[in-house]
Amino acid sequence: MAEKIKKFFSRKKADAKFKLAGPGRKLNDESSSSKPASNPNAYKPLPRKDLSQESRLAAQAALMRLNEKKRDNPTFNTSISAIKAQVKKELEIERKNEAENVPVDAPQPNREVSLEASPHLAVTGVYFKCFYDNEILPKDEWKKKIRKILYEQLESGEIADYLIACCIIKSCNKGGEKIESCVEILCKYLDNIISNPTEEKYRKIRMTNRIFCEKVQGVDGALELLRGAGFKEQTIPNADNTSEEKYLVFDKDITDSMDTLTLIVDALQTTEPITLELDRNLQVLSPSQAASRMDLPPDFYAISPEEIKREHQLRTEAMEKSLMLRTKAMREKDELREFRKYRYAVLRIRFPDGILLQGTFSVYEKLAEVYSFVSENLEHEGLPFVLISPGGNKLSLDDDSDRTLIDLRLVPATMLIFAWDPSVAEEIDKSEQRDVYLKPEVMILMPQA
Repeated sequence: MAEKIKKFFSRKKADAKFKLAGPGRKLNDESSSSKPASNPNAYKPLPRKDLSQESRLAAQAALMRLNEKKRDNPTFNTSISAIKAQVKKELEIERKNEAENVPVDAPQPNREVSLEASPHLAVTGVYFKCFYDNEILPKDEWKKKIRKILYEQLESGEIADYLIACCIIKSCNKGGEKIESCVEILCKYLDNIISNPTEEKYRKIRMTNRIFCEKVQGVDGALELLRGAGFKEQTIPNADNTSEEKYLVFDKDITDSMDTLTLIVDALQTTEPITLELDRNLQVLSPSQAASRMDLPPDFYAISPEEIKREHQLRTEAMEKSLMLRTKAMREKDELREFRKYRYAVLRIRFPDGILLQGTFSVYEKLAEVYSFVSENLEHEGLPFVLISPGGNKLSLDDDSDRTLIDLRLVPATMLIFAWDPSVAEEIDKSEQRDVYLKPEVMILMPQA
């Protein structure tokens, strides 16, 4: 009897579950298939307005001007120049193959695949400009080109040898301490002659001298400067005539007067190295394009990514053990140390229409440089605006203009929000071009979807 009661209540429970589930439906019945109810309060993105006729004409005119500039100056557009720099190596290989009559379909030697080929990189590399010409190149290629130009000028004889040698010393050597030590010793050599013009011992430099070998001979441009100052290489027997040694001997007939040596010393102390200007690598991206390009190339790191990961792991483990004993100042110091692993930063400025303006900066550049970069690309150039950090803080030129990107924690990649300054926002809202932010010649840089 008990078993029959249990079965009865089990059937009742099963029937109740089916009734609560609602009416039955056939799996192949399309009319009865359930559809999600539409939510009238759901967010719907506003459709982007088409360009007005005036904006279209302005864009066409800008495109014509750009094409004219590109014909006159192929490196006018920095982004195009950066792309050219990427394929330069391939072009050089092709020219070499043509010169050596290598068949086009000949097997190529194994080459290491470059990380710059990744489509997920925010930028393909870090590029620079120089006052010599308008070419955009990576730093290593610029160093080679500057060295080649300076030595060509040295051979041409159009400029005084010692002036070119000063530039070579300051621009073609690595290590600030190495250059400073060499300059100090060279100045001492010349000052000794200026102060003691009749002393024979100051007119000779033994080339096997330890200090000369360690701090002068291995520095590019040092020997060229001494030769330009009036030194000649000679072999002189030692005191007991048992052997000979090489010396640099000052020949007073080569140098017009002691005033020339004074000029050389002054040039050594005041000549500045040839500096490179960081190219912004200007890009304009749609939201979808920006989302697919997030990674940074190795050039952005002061150390290799593998070293960063290993050091970060060790520091994380150490901090977990002593987290409760660390002060806020200590944690901020460690955070700043993490940021100093980067040399460059990519900043993206997001406009209200969703378009992003992207530029490359040194981590030690100041916020004022970022504002200048944005301003020069605006259609309404000169009007005040504000940039808002991801945390919602306004980055003000009044308070933060002298702070670096590291100080502001905008490293290595950050998106800033653009907004018009409240003093002009209402006026712009009434304008017919209120939805236009970037110049037409800048907008045409955006890759086609």
